[in-house]
Amino acid sequence: MFFSCKNNFKEVQKIGISENEPIGIAKNISLKYTDSAKLKAHLISPMMLDYSNRDFAYNEFPEGINLDLYDDNDNKNTVVSDYAIVYDKTNLIDLQGNVVLTTYDGNILNADQLYYDQEKEWLFTNSKVKFTTKDQIINGNGFDSNMDFSTARVLEITGYVYLDE
Repeated sequence: MFFSCKNNFKEVQKIGISENEPIGIAKNISLKYTDSAKLKAHLISPMMLDYSNRDFAYNEFPEGINLDLYDDNDNKNTVVSDYAIVYDKTNLIDLQGNVVLTTYDGNILNADQLYYDQEKEWLFTNSKVKFTTKDQIINGNGFDSNMDFSTARVLEITGYVYLDE
């Protein structure tokens, strides 16, 4: 008689778990990301669904998120959305539904959908946006910016209003 052993740990993990179901559910989460002992991000959400059992792994936040992002000078920018999904392989966060980004200096971006590339620290969208600064309100289709908003621009401007001081 001959027997053969295989390392089937990943297959054993899948037993009893449908690939359409999350592998884990976390409630009332508060995740902090640090780099070189400095707080870089703080994510708060009522629920996270873990789909790391999929070939293209992701985490879903069906009840929305509140995400605080800190720059090198400890300035805080805040993003709130009704729904979010984070893709592990691409480091991309897809924020959807009543997305509001408020910068430390008072700029406000409103969008239906906004993407955040964590690796490049870049925000972008092709959806309708309203970008409010201290001087003006700019409406348009699309937005592109780095995290400190020094390159922030509304694409395809559809209207703007200058604000009085």
